[in-house]
Amino acid sequence: MSRPRVLLADDHRMMAEGIKALLPDEFELVGIVEDGRAMVEAAERLRPDVIVADVAMPNLNGFEALARLRKSHPNIKVVFLTMHQNAAYARRALDAGASGFVVKHSAPEELVVAIHAALKGKIFITPSLTKQVVEQAETGARGEKEGAKSLTSRQREILQLLAEGRSAKEIASDLAISPRTVEFHKYQMMEMNGLRSSAELIHFAIKQGIATI
Repeated sequence: MSRPRVLLADDHRMMAEGIKALLPDEFELVGIVEDGRAMVEAAERLRPDVIVADVAMPNLNGFEALARLRKSHPNIKVVFLTMHQNAAYARRALDAGASGFVVKHSAPEELVVAIHAALKGKIFITPSLTKQVVEQAETGARGEKEGAKSLTSRQREILQLLAEGRSAKEIASDLAISPRTVEFHKYQMMEMNGLRSSAELIHFAIKQGIATI
């Protein structure tokens, strides 16, 4: 019987190695990647059963990477492993189609449980956040995310890169578009959300969970 295939995605190599050490021999580790784009590319190439991914990764955050992945490989399960003990992040992970949300300090006790749940088609959330996540779902408390929903996937990608401190020229080179296109999207996002400066735009990105601090 073949072992479940696991891909790790975390931009902190030491953390990834620590996660690797938590995986028992019943799983086959097929690779470790360090950003969201690499996660999507590796998933296409390696076809893991489960991806254990950080939320905050450069180039493409975990949520956006999952959104891309679900379009082409909806059967690959994703368990988020993050330092952010935040019910809003957990809710967004579930809305994006994640199978699990585990806080890193709980990983020794919870990660393998979450992977097993994902393989069985179930959902696992760090117990300390479960009550808050359920309350959010019952009250429909998602108003703060409405602004992000109005953005296109390209705009969210550009916004994350801006929040990471990239210049328009660097982003243009990265995404194979023109700097003018980057600036157009930037000012369109500001206008759509009533923002007056680049600083307000970055704050918006953090508030919406598109970028992290």
